[in-house]
Amino acid sequence: MRPNILFYFTDQQRWDTCGCYGQALPVTPELDTLAKRGVVFEEAYTAQPVCGPCRALFQTGRYPTQTGCFRNNKALPPNCKTLADYLTEAGYQTAYVGKWHLASEGELESRPAVDYTVTAIPPERRGGYRGYWRAADVLEFTSHGYDGFVFDENGRKCAFKGYRADCITDFALNFLDGYDGSAPFFMTVSQIEPHHQNDHHRYEGPVGSRERFAHFTLPGDLEALGGNAAEMYPDYLGCCRSLDDNLGRIVRKLEEKGLAENTILVYASDHGSHFMTRNRDAHLNGYDDYKRTCHSAALHVPLVICGPGFEGGQRVKQLVSTASLPKTFLAMAGIDVGDAMVGEDLGKVARGQAAQRDNVIFAQISESRVGRCVRTPEYLYSVYAPGLNGGAAADSEVYADDFLYDLRKDPFELYNVVADPSYRAARDKMAALLLREMRRAGEKEPRLLSAGEECTQL
Repeated sequence: MRPNILFYFTDQQRWDTCGCYGQALPVTPELDTLAKRGVVFEEAYTAQPVCGPCRALFQTGRYPTQTGCFRNNKALPPNCKTLADYLTEAGYQTAYVGKWHLASEGELESRPAVDYTVTAIPPERRGGYRGYWRAADVLEFTSHGYDGFVFDENGRKCAFKGYRADCITDFALNFLDGYDGSAPFFMTVSQIEPHHQNDHHRYEGPVGSRERFAHFTLPGDLEALGGNAAEMYPDYLGCCRSLDDNLGRIVRKLEEKGLAENTILVYASDHGSHFMTRNRDAHLNGYDDYKRTCHSAALHVPLVICGPGFEGGQRVKQLVSTASLPKTFLAMAGIDVGDAMVGEDLGKVARGQAAQRDNVIFAQISESRVGRCVRTPEYLYSVYAPGLNGGAAADSEVYADDFLYDLRKDPFELYNVVADPSYRAARDKMAALLLREMRRAGEKEPRLLSAGEECTQL
């Protein structure tokens, strides 16, 4: 019997907000319970820490540079075969709830030329989802922390009153209440919390969050670097607690409907948040920047999978990429796409059936810069394209060293050693590894300028 698959993903949530990753405050008790029964991927990283590009990757299993969705306001091309297409062909019902961010097309950070930001998304721009639909293209434009609206599969506005994460979950529960069991389902619940509310320039936790989570301890990178975390963190944690409470509502609904035993539940985030501690010049390009960097604050995300095939309270310590999620979802459904999607079947990693895999993470960066990075357990190495606008260009023929961190000595990524002569061999090894990963991602091999070369060669 093929399992149901429920993908519950959040927006801008750091891994260290979760108890199963070491958070001391009671932020994620529901997720922690799933973690004890399922599989925790301790070192999960996004492959693109920007909302639209990451969502394009989640739907296609292709890197943003392969689909053209390398920044926000880039619509998913109609000729891309998507996760929903594959699953529909295999007899699955599909449902999508929440933030989409793949329908509008236009200039960066301005009103798009093809604009569905506050209107209904037509069927041909829904990435193959043909069934239950309660979504807005840019949910932060149609709602705030409290109150807003989405649209249904017939283009009708569905207004909601109350805390946004609760209301998005209400729509998901409505699907489950109407589910008749005639075919397995794949449902995505795309929450926007804990993403900052763009027009208010702050995180919007439920009323009372600042008091509830006043006694927080900042993660080491935020404590050292400042940013706006000291002011924003209680509301940020309040958002995360609401997400967890709503995860619990979904779990209980699955149990009530007799669906829990045959449903795989996947919890992840599109990217993390560095609370304006990195990319300090990003405001010059019009950003309230919380992501758009290769630092772990933006890349390291929670990933917990629980259900058939993902059981036993395992903790996977190997590096994994959330770029592998589409291929993993299809493997759960018994669909082998081979090289049509990037990444690997994380089920095989969890079961110890991927012994020869590379323990490496690759990510692409856009908007704040044209950038790339590669990570191993020992080092994090990043490059950028000098002189290029990260919203206008997807890639470059030339990149220069940005940073290198020795993660064994410097886990909070505070000391850039890319120009340190004693790390030259490590830099060269990581540069070669980055070039290999870029080739694997279908990119043309660029020149990489080491620290000091940029001034003489550009």
